[in-house]
Amino acid sequence: MEPVIPDLRRTPKAEAYNRLVEMQTVLLAGHSDALAGMATTSALLHHAFGHLWTGFYRVVEPDTLLRVGPYQGSLGCLDIAFGRGVCGTAAAERRTVVVPDVHAFPGHIACDGRSQSEIVVPVFDADGALLAVLDIDSDQPARFDDVDAAGLEWLVDWFRTTRR
Repeated sequence: MEPVIPDLRRTPKAEAYNRLVEMQTVLLAGHSDALAGMATTSALLHHAFGHLWTGFYRVVEPDTLLRVGPYQGSLGCLDIAFGRGVCGTAAAERRTVVVPDVHAFPGHIACDGRSQSEIVVPVFDADGALLAVLDIDSDQPARFDDVDAAGLEWLVDWFRTTRR
């Protein structure tokens, strides 16, 4: 039986991410499948923080196209071009993008009209190639900050350090 994902919304962020990394390490020990890692990481983040949408967009055509992968929440866009919206920007620039107000982000893709803020983190494989981006939407403005960026980058480091 898998452990219950704790509600970490009232836990200081740094401590919450530490607990999630510990859970991820236990849950994915001995595994190297990227899709299983994406599904598990999505569930951990989504249920621990109560986000609006939490999931991955996988690289299906390098430097060209992202496609929805494992996620939690309402329906997501199926395909996103590199350079388009927050996910496409993070993929093209290979950097974490924090958006306090999605309505002020040029070219924002509104998959769910309730979204107010967003963070997207690039996910690299063991060879340093872009594997996916982790996309998290919140119905609260300015929900994400540098602590979230560091914590999420730490969580997705599993994909880089795990040989497939």
